[in-house]
Amino acid sequence: MMHKKEIELAVETDATRGTPLTQRPGKRLVSAVLAGTLLNPLNSSMITVALILIQTNFRISVTTASLLLSGFALAAAIAQPLMGRFSDLFGPRRVFCTGLLMVGIASAFAPFVPAFGWLIAIRMVQALGTSAAYPAGLAIIRAGDPQGKAPAGTLGAISITSSVSVALGPVLGGFLARLLGWPAIFLVNVPLTIVGLILALRWLPADSTPGLATLEDSPSRLSVAQAAVRMADVPGIVLFSGMLASLLAFLLSLASGPLWLLLPVAPLAAVLLVLRERGVAEPFLNVRMLAANRPLIGVYAQFAGVNIVFYAVFFSMPLWLEQVRGFDSGMAGLLLLPISGMGVLATPIAARLISKSGPRPALIIGSFTLIVGSLLLLVFNAATPVIVILAIGAILGIPNGFNNLGLQAALYEHAPARQMGAASGQFQTFRYVGAILATSLLGTTITSDGLHIIATILTIISVLLLLASFPIYRLRHVRKGE
Repeated sequence: MMHKKEIELAVETDATRGTPLTQRPGKRLVSAVLAGTLLNPLNSSMITVALILIQTNFRISVTTASLLLSGFALAAAIAQPLMGRFSDLFGPRRVFCTGLLMVGIASAFAPFVPAFGWLIAIRMVQALGTSAAYPAGLAIIRAGDPQGKAPAGTLGAISITSSVSVALGPVLGGFLARLLGWPAIFLVNVPLTIVGLILALRWLPADSTPGLATLEDSPSRLSVAQAAVRMADVPGIVLFSGMLASLLAFLLSLASGPLWLLLPVAPLAAVLLVLRERGVAEPFLNVRMLAANRPLIGVYAQFAGVNIVFYAVFFSMPLWLEQVRGFDSGMAGLLLLPISGMGVLATPIAARLISKSGPRPALIIGSFTLIVGSLLLLVFNAATPVIVILAIGAILGIPNGFNNLGLQAALYEHAPARQMGAASGQFQTFRYVGAILATSLLGTTITSDGLHIIATILTIISVLLLLASFPIYRLRHVRKGE
């Protein structure tokens, strides 16, 4: 039984029938979830301003230092569905707190690493730990909602927290690195995780099962370890990792010289992964759930597409601003603020629209605006006024609120309640898949012509996103009418 302090439900009651209509999680629960979910976007963006300092300290190249970025993204893409799976099996509160603990301990050791390779390992542990909060938090929220209607306000708060964390990460990281050096980028996680743990232990509801869902009530340490390895599905993780790593390596090689031998590795690993996961009782990637839920596949695909556009703009614009316009890195970062800022401002509007009309209108508005913003990138040249750059950036920021929140609401409605942790973990994986695919476009961004090529590609992707919004939700309505 949940204690009142652990979860509060705001219930709207029908005046004539006295039956509950909707339930929304209490402010304390949402606050505890937000304290955990902000760590992943914060650590993904904060490290960028410390790369030069780390490069100098370890006497490595900038390319080598950038492995702290790609390593984090790759590890997070793998960790999201894994942590989601563990949330469903071990209990979401238990996984949520364990993830925070991992981040705090790993970050505390960062200043004392003897070599750069250890720092990469710590970043990957950070990715693993910070990846627990979103799937576990969404599973906790979903467990307290028997009706399964997406709480747009709560999802909006998560989306705003993510956008603010991404936007403020470089600002906070730059201040800390300038004042205390690069280790402060890691050490700042220690107090944040302590606060997150306190809030989680006080305000998140206890897990319904005392131990693992598939073991006896008092399992031994050996049986827990064996179950953890079995549930992790190590062969599935290896195939999934090989698929993403080979794809990333091939895309990154396009600028200097394509490594064609890597090209067939990703599709081969994908085929083997599907064949493997279809015959496993506890798969790392739940392909059976996807096969039985076609709209969910569409949600994942759209989320990957949205993030291809977002990260392509977020990564290419600073290069263009510095190489073509001659701005320094600080000014380039400030000129990107409208993208994140408008995403924050648009999210409450999208939340109200979703609460009233469902995810579909929000996705249509967001995708249409994404088309407009991508087309406007075609006007950029060496003489484009700063005010125009800021205005177009603001337009490109609007879809961050509408598309992200709309797809989160669609995920919430389509994913089975008992598999919400795994489904939301896989959802976040496609964020990083989009980021990985976006990196292949960065080799053409030094000139205005290169930026125009990217704008054309992003326009095509945005048109596909707009078209994809319709059939997915028709399938949803048909399924509900059966």
